[in-house]
Amino acid sequence: MKSIGYRLTELFFIFVLIPIGFAMEIPFWIKGAIGVLGFLYILFIMLRVERIKVALAPNLNWNTFYKRILFQFLGIMVVTTLYVWIVDRSNLFVVVWNKPLLWLVILFVYAFFSVYPQELIYRTFFFKRYQELFKNQNLFILINATLFSLGHIFFKNSLVMVLTFVGGLLFAYTFKKTQSTILVSIEHAVYGCWLFTVGMGTMLGFPS
Repeated sequence: MKSIGYRLTELFFIFVLIPIGFAMEIPFWIKGAIGVLGFLYILFIMLRVERIKVALAPNLNWNTFYKRILFQFLGIMVVTTLYVWIVDRSNLFVVVWNKPLLWLVILFVYAFFSVYPQELIYRTFFFKRYQELFKNQNLFILINATLFSLGHIFFKNSLVMVLTFVGGLLFAYTFKKTQSTILVSIEHAVYGCWLFTVGMGTMLGFPS
């Protein structure tokens, strides 16, 4: 399970074939079974093979993290607000004003049941399992972001693909610098929750 050939084949199956399969017209129960088995396999590799620990590291530089995230978040707020204002002004903050309870539910479910599992798989597992296979770390981050975007292909939405690629670059960089699942999950949740808040939920396939 540690050989280069095995890990490259594993990477291809988990991060290329399975996401493409999810975008195909396959019965939902088959997709569900594949998803559950795939996640259990990843957990097995993380815990029993790679011995990955996801506990909060005691020496994290929270001040530096928050300053960088705040700077990036302000830029994202400005760009996305202008985007919704220009493209579909009627949706600007529409869920916050009209369905605040739904807004809170979506933020909670997204942050805890979508973001954290994604970061376990695409950053914690991916980096520990495959980083040493690539000498060029910039290429490795690019591959990680590309595969993260591919993981959202089932949405069949070009905007989702673009945003998840850009997000993948930011999240990969954060994880490379911090080696923290918690910090990168916080960043992911902040950006994703804001996109729904600003009114891009319908564009991205969220309920509204």
